[in-house]
Amino acid sequence: MKGEGEGGNGRAMAGQARLAALAMALTMLAWMAAQWLGGRFGWPPRVAFTLDFAALAAFLWALVVTFRVWRRRQDN
Repeated sequence: MKGEGEGGNGRAMAGQARLAALAMALTMLAWMAAQWLGGRFGWPPRVAFTLDFAALAAFLWALVVTFRVWRRRQDN
């Protein structure tokens, strides 16, 4: 068995993984809603591009967090 002191670290990694998953899910829903609203209300393309880049930034953040969790689990 792994050490008893690892429980807190495992919980922290699980929390980080859940946070990344939540960020991915909410980003996708918000992006889809923004695309629909933009088409419905005729928002200019620059607004769509700004929202696209914001979604990409959120996905990149979630990817980095997921990668860090994966690397920590590899080390344990």
